[in-house]
Amino acid sequence: MKELRETDLLLTKIKKVHMIGIGGSGMCPIAEILHSKGYILTGSDNNEGDTLNRIKALGIKVFMGHKAENINDAELVVYSAAIAEDNPERVAAKERGIPTMERSKLLGAITRQYNNVIGVCGTHGKTTTSSMITQILHLSKMEPSAVIGGKLPLIGSNGLCGNSDIFVCESCEFVNTFLELSPDISVLLNIDNDHLDYFKTMENLVNSFKKFVSLSNLVFYNFDDELSSQAVAELPINKVSFGLNEGSDYTAKNLKPAKFGYCFDVYKKGEFLYSFELSAPGKHNVMNALAAIAVCDYLGVAATDIKPALQEFKGAGRRFEFYGEFDGFMLADDYAHHPTEIAATLSAAKDLNYNNVIAVFQPFTFSRTALLKDEFIRALSIADKVVLTPIMGSREVNTYGIKSEDIAAGLNECVCVNSFEEAVSVIKSIAKSNDIVITMGGGDVYKIAKIIASM
Repeated sequence: MKELRETDLLLTKIKKVHMIGIGGSGMCPIAEILHSKGYILTGSDNNEGDTLNRIKALGIKVFMGHKAENINDAELVVYSAAIAEDNPERVAAKERGIPTMERSKLLGAITRQYNNVIGVCGTHGKTTTSSMITQILHLSKMEPSAVIGGKLPLIGSNGLCGNSDIFVCESCEFVNTFLELSPDISVLLNIDNDHLDYFKTMENLVNSFKKFVSLSNLVFYNFDDELSSQAVAELPINKVSFGLNEGSDYTAKNLKPAKFGYCFDVYKKGEFLYSFELSAPGKHNVMNALAAIAVCDYLGVAATDIKPALQEFKGAGRRFEFYGEFDGFMLADDYAHHPTEIAATLSAAKDLNYNNVIAVFQPFTFSRTALLKDEFIRALSIADKVVLTPIMGSREVNTYGIKSEDIAAGLNECVCVNSFEEAVSVIKSIAKSNDIVITMGGGDVYKIAKIIASM
């Protein structure tokens, strides 16, 4: 076992844990793991949703809204980075002398309870790649534990508690939270210009990924991504590369678009392994699949197990998730909230056999929208038509004076709406037979797709 830190030892002494924002995508899987380990949990949240429903289904007591009395007799209070210091539950815990712990520190403590932690990092693709690896290992009877940023349909959850020493951990760079983790194996998918309100410069961002990767003994990295290659170049650890370009250890060749994704051949150091047909669209998912194949091959999963498990993968929740056909048009939802992700999702949709691609986008955070406004315009212009909702500020105050109309001004076929109900009305008026409508964003824009699906 790894050397425990002082905060880790606390988990060995307590049983009752209260989680503020328990329904969040980062909190929910940790709650599921703690619940499976026998901890007595309570939680609070401001928003109803699928993740919160899963938590309630486990029998965990959830309070709607944040109030001091919610923490009751908790021995530890856990909160996410989005929970402010003046939150009444954090204030009450401090006044009563109850230990508190930020979500990333708790996740770090959990990683030190496993000897084979796979930390999947990168600006884009973390959830999908973590899901692919988890699905392969789970179906191959490797019994992994996992914390994923989205729901994996195979298990109906974004958390899994297995009986092995393997722990698949989505590792987010936001405010350097991934530096709290202790990966044995790291996976570096890509490095792009996000969270620069925190990192300030690309050099700082690259150095942060470099620090994370250096915590591991082995890194699988994107050979085609210049910044990823730069980050690992001088590290004194074992390295395995994947990519579409010649020279990578794991390579995808002969890519051809199919009904739901790409067909391609996988080569390992020049030797043909097998052919794949993915059910997750886009070239970016070929790269994600290569990373998953490389990791699972290293862990000893047979090719005869990797191939069917990966070909059954139809995406993680909110990652080009197909809802089905409604009034003749196909409806899908995607978590894309960065211009690179939006461009990848819309390009993937363009590869499929639809007449028009209609993007329904909810910008997420004022800082990102202001800093990358022109990039958002270029990415969204790939769609044939665009519907924009108001910006979801999340943890931020709009000191930038930015609004969705500033993006719309640079697009040709674009409509701005003020509510989800108005968005549904616009969609139903402009979407025709054999079009595809994709709701996109890091907030709650998926609710638009759910409204349409329930009509």
